[in-house]
Amino acid sequence: MGHGGNVIDELVTDHREVEEMFGKIEGLPSGHADRKRYADQVTIELVRHSVAEEAYLYPAVREHVANGDNLADRELEDHATAERIMKDLEGCDPGDADFDRLMGMLMSEIRSHIADEEGNLFPALRQACPMDTLNELGEKVRKAKKTAPTRPHPAAPDKPPANKLLAPGTGMVDRLRDALTGRGKSE
Repeated sequence: MGHGGNVIDELVTDHREVEEMFGKIEGLPSGHADRKRYADQVTIELVRHSVAEEAYLYPAVREHVANGDNLADRELEDHATAERIMKDLEGCDPGDADFDRLMGMLMSEIRSHIADEEGNLFPALRQACPMDTLNELGEKVRKAKKTAPTRPHPAAPDKPPANKLLAPGTGMVDRLRDALTGRGKSE
């Protein structure tokens, strides 16, 4: 799928890619080894996506949208829940009894989060924020995803400035670990 455009278009593209990976997981029988490979890939994408949202999207929501603090705080709670599930899932093999339960919890949490963002948060931001700002945020989000962590870090800060300072270093360590283990690679 093509990335680019304003922050909303960028994040909706991410949502569709994650949903596509969920479909691949759901299409495989319980215990199939590829379920773990897809779970790792979806975790990588969700963590990168979340870090970028926390660094740029939610501060913009706080600044531009009426009741933005409450909206952003609710989204951050969703991220924290998903990150705890991903951390638990990270230690599971696809044949483990907990794998399917945790994967189901993650899919449910993320699908609910996506529906809320696309149905409420994104329309409010589009209405309240100038288009040039949305375009600038899109570029910032794309850059942030390139250096973001790829593994869940539930204890990491989720608000600026600490998250912007720590994410690139954590991301570098995560990508090194991924390269050494082959995690997240297709085939």
